Amino acid sequence: MRLDQILKIEFINDNLQARNKDEVLAELAETITKGGLNIDTANIVAVLQQREKLGSTGIGDGVAIPHGKIGALEELIVSFGRSKAGVSFDSMDGKPVHLFFLLLAPENSAGQHLKALAKISKMLKAGNFRKKLIEAKTKSDLYEIIIEQDEACPV
Repeated sequence: MRLDQILKIEFINDNLQARNKDEVLAELAETITKGGLNIDTANIVAVLQQREKLGSTGIGDGVAIPHGKIGALEELIVSFGRSKAGVSFDSMDGKPVHLFFLLLAPENSAGQHLKALAKISKMLKAGNFRKKLIEAKTKSDLYEIIIEQDEACPV
């Protein structure tokens, strides 16, 4: 699986304004719907909030990977958001989150969904990748950095 097939530049928000977990989820969902995904934003947020109730998707090192399954989806969708200020997200390490990879999957896509989560998690283990994402100037820069890391990090 390649991220350039499921991440569009329109699904990147390089300057999240959210100040808490629910606002981040809403802002990322809105980024996806404004980017061209024809699904109700409130439905996306509800699915993501339900998943967060099972345990935070804040994995530490300033990173969160909120994810969920949406019945109306036909393919995996990835969105990326960056918060310069950082957001309290109940992360495992208790630190604010700056980098968010949002993954939405069709209802019956367990294998694809898990592969995408594993791929993104593996990519984010590289400290220099996280640093590049924080320092990137534009959405285009963020997209290129993500795609380069994807190509350098086979699963």
